[in-house]
Amino acid sequence: MEFPQRLIDGYSAFLSERLPVEQSRLRELAETGQHPEIMVIGCCDSRVSPEVIFDAQPGELFVARNVANLVPPYTPDDATRAVSASLEFAVQALKVKHIVVLGHAQCGGIRAYAEDAAPLSPGDFIGRWMSLIAPAAEAVGPRGDLALTDYLTKLEQASLVKTLDNLMTFPCVNILVGRRKLALHAAYFGVASGELSVLDRASGAFRPVAAEQHAKVFQAPRF
Repeated sequence: MEFPQRLIDGYSAFLSERLPVEQSRLRELAETGQHPEIMVIGCCDSRVSPEVIFDAQPGELFVARNVANLVPPYTPDDATRAVSASLEFAVQALKVKHIVVLGHAQCGGIRAYAEDAAPLSPGDFIGRWMSLIAPAAEAVGPRGDLALTDYLTKLEQASLVKTLDNLMTFPCVNILVGRRKLALHAAYFGVASGELSVLDRASGAFRPVAAEQHAKVFQAPRF
């Protein structure tokens, strides 16, 4: 099977449009290394690209993505943990100043957990990974009479809050947050609307950012 033509076409567009503009920046990054101030922990969902949402240039964001943008609690054992390794590198080597956990609406991993979906393979990697949101589900409580969409939104956002708690179990994160050298944030992206909300830790609510600008450009779908 040949290399995807879509990627070849995309690279051709990069060569003709973006590379001429960013070539000097890329050369500088190659020579001096990366120095991003922000780490984004996002979902691997193809609809939610942090670089696109935040209009980021090369070298601006250190991005780690996984199913449902989760971070396991600190567990110093011999297991291989990609998220923990990315976090360690961002905090200890790159010395980022902000960690943003970026969740989103219509998250397939969250829905699979809520619906107790059947394993996709004998390994049930998704099921075991998604068990990390069990504490968030307990905090939300039973679905009751809530519509599934509303329940999933509550679970998606509660999972973001729990992920911030899990981040604080890492000694390097906890110490730097205490020294005010590192800040943790949770953000929630509406795939259909393009609306971005950020967690207000004081109230526990997610508040829209740039709301007036969003209202001016957002066009509701027509049916």
